[in-house]
Amino acid sequence: MVGFFISKTSWTRFGRLMPWIMFSTPFAIISYFLIWFVPDISKGQVMWYLVFYCAFQTLVTCFHVPYSALTMFISREQSERDSATAYRMTVEVLGTVLGTAIQGQIVGKVDTPCIGSPFFFGLPNSSVAMEELNTTHDTASLTDTRNAYMIAAGVIGGLYILCALILLLGVRERRESSELQSDEPVSFFQGLKLVMNHGPYIRLIAGFLFTSLAFMLLEGNFALFCTYTLGFRNEFQNILLAIMLSATLTIPFWQWFLTHFGKKTAVYVGISSAIPFLIMVVVLDSNLFVTYVVAVAAGISVAAAFLLPWSMLPDVIDDFKLQHPSSHGHEAIFFSFYVFFTKFTAGVSLGISTLSLDFAGYQTRGCSQPGQVNFTLKMLVSAVPVGLILLSLLLFKLYPIDEEKRKKNKKALQDLREESNSSSESDNTELASIV
Repeated sequence: MVGFFISKTSWTRFGRLMPWIMFSTPFAIISYFLIWFVPDISKGQVMWYLVFYCAFQTLVTCFHVPYSALTMFISREQSERDSATAYRMTVEVLGTVLGTAIQGQIVGKVDTPCIGSPFFFGLPNSSVAMEELNTTHDTASLTDTRNAYMIAAGVIGGLYILCALILLLGVRERRESSELQSDEPVSFFQGLKLVMNHGPYIRLIAGFLFTSLAFMLLEGNFALFCTYTLGFRNEFQNILLAIMLSATLTIPFWQWFLTHFGKKTAVYVGISSAIPFLIMVVVLDSNLFVTYVVAVAAGISVAAAFLLPWSMLPDVIDDFKLQHPSSHGHEAIFFSFYVFFTKFTAGVSLGISTLSLDFAGYQTRGCSQPGQVNFTLKMLVSAVPVGLILLSLLLFKLYPIDEEKRKKNKKALQDLREESNSSSESDNTELASIV
């Protein structure tokens, strides 16, 4: 819906996309901070959290969709858009590293010891007993933890404002590149039908969906895997940092790779490179050096998964414009579905992980876990992501826009624009002669 509303937004002196970013940012920061604030009410805390979490996600969508679609409206050149996408994804991953480090350092200073409860493991009411044990945790420590999370939220909110200001002051939409406003009114469902009936987009977004789910399962469970299965309780933050730093540093490499060997080849090589390392970390005995090697290798694939599907999306939009030359203004809808599936896979990943670990008998804040939990964690960080990666590679294989097709589309679009410009000039000449 946000993508559709953006496509109907009138041009302002700030552009069409920037007003959405400007007005959503302050409210998103407020709602994010209130997520971490615990109100002093005996009932209704779940509703408080639900309301502000949904508000935050909605406002982030109002930021993320125009922010992503902005790639299409700063240049018409494919090479410039690819370069902008690479820069954007590099900074996004770097921002993830920074946010993880800030929150980890602030919250990590609060002592929250694990709870040793081997007696409870295997009992039918072990989760209830653990819950009772959790409630007896020192109140002062709980207060410190709450304060630490709010301080971290305030720091990250300040970072949000700084980045939004840099975007607003440093980037300008080029009106001549913007074809966001439709020549004829198109209803929401008409635009949705046009976009979702475009074959290359369906194949690309399906591959993107399974790739995102694979890496979100890996990232979401890797900390627990390091803590309980591998036994590196004091190292998991550094291992996660190694993944994200590796991803940040290798995005420029993948940008170079795709310009020399093509985007489809880069997808095959980049995303599949994680498979042997994901198998290795589960098969081999617990070893800190091997774990760091796997973390760096996973980061290289994470970089490819971050960059390549996003860099392929503008090519799909160009292909759509050639097939529907009289239908404009759907770019934001294309990007909004990418954002939608990013959120969707995050939710699915969280649901799969939570349910799987709950069935296996996971104990919150336990010093150790039952054997079934360790087996489940191995599946969640190795077998399941590998299967999803293989499925995504098959879908990318069906994606029809290779380098040859992309170059043909680029030439055809240039011809269409030149033809449109020449007809416009002839109309102006004819009007001038009549006057």
